[in-house]
Amino acid sequence: MSSLFDRLDDLDVSRVIALRHPPSGLKAFLVLDDLSLGPAAGGVRTLAYASESEALADAATLARQMTLKCSLAGLDAGGGKLVVLDHAGLDRDAAFRWLGRRVAELRCFYTAGDLGTRAEDLAQMASGCSFVETSDLGPAVGRGALRCLEALAERFGRQVSELTVGIQGAGFIGRSVARAYGQAGARIVVADLVPERAAALAEELGGRALSSAELPGAEIDVLAPCGMGGTLTTGLADRLKAWGVCGAANAQLGDEAAAEALRARRIEHVPGVLVGAGAVIQGIGRARMGLSDPGVLIDELRATTARLLEDADRSARSPSELAVEWAWERIELGRS
Repeated sequence: MSSLFDRLDDLDVSRVIALRHPPSGLKAFLVLDDLSLGPAAGGVRTLAYASESEALADAATLARQMTLKCSLAGLDAGGGKLVVLDHAGLDRDAAFRWLGRRVAELRCFYTAGDLGTRAEDLAQMASGCSFVETSDLGPAVGRGALRCLEALAERFGRQVSELTVGIQGAGFIGRSVARAYGQAGARIVVADLVPERAAALAEELGGRALSSAELPGAEIDVLAPCGMGGTLTTGLADRLKAWGVCGAANAQLGDEAAAEALRARRIEHVPGVLVGAGAVIQGIGRARMGLSDPGVLIDELRATTARLLEDADRSARSPSELAVEWAWERIELGRS
């Protein structure tokens, strides 16, 4: 038992629920990071993890990101994350139906889709659970990201329509962000680990596709990380030609030094916890806060971004560091 709790100490996790359903082959972890501001919110990620330890670590990292995201967005919610270990023997319909009933019993976790989770998986969960958001949150993701990009462009006296943006990742998040940026007039360059997916999105938006290796050195104004986390490394920061970073991926920083490397090169980085907040604002604003139009809160991301970048510049700190500080200040007020 001590080794398990040592692992939770390493991950800074105080609440984790291990879920297993042998008939369907389901194994999953739910991490509830912080509930000071309200019930936890976070998506369901379904991946073929290399190990249970890796799955738990991913859940812990993403749950903490959701805590920060909800706090900065002004939501009455904390952070959580549910990860499902995908494998060839998983009976998805039975697994997600059973999972939905377990989430319903908890009554403290609002969820929606995430990487690897399909619309039909969410439908199975929602059949026995009212805490599952099944509507298309893509437009909300794009709207929030666009508000952040507008604030970033304004700091350089630019309009979004004057920018060339490199979209890193052409999955659900990348498509949502690219469409919003493209509809606002930005020129779009797309890269993805699956070249065909990048090519399809680039064609849809009248842009061009590059390989993932080419994108950081491309002639772009803004890089938009929208795929897996950890892509912003010191190495990438050193060779990046863009003057801004504004993407909706979670946990973008590959290491803490990357934020300082970006700042040292005067590359403005809008943290992903702001850029990607549109979906959780839409879901929690409606389901938890009873807002008829959560879009009002989404649009406030522009002012929050502008203030964050200005304060970070004035205090000579990275926006990522300052965003975390702001989030915990609000959480501490909630606790008191």
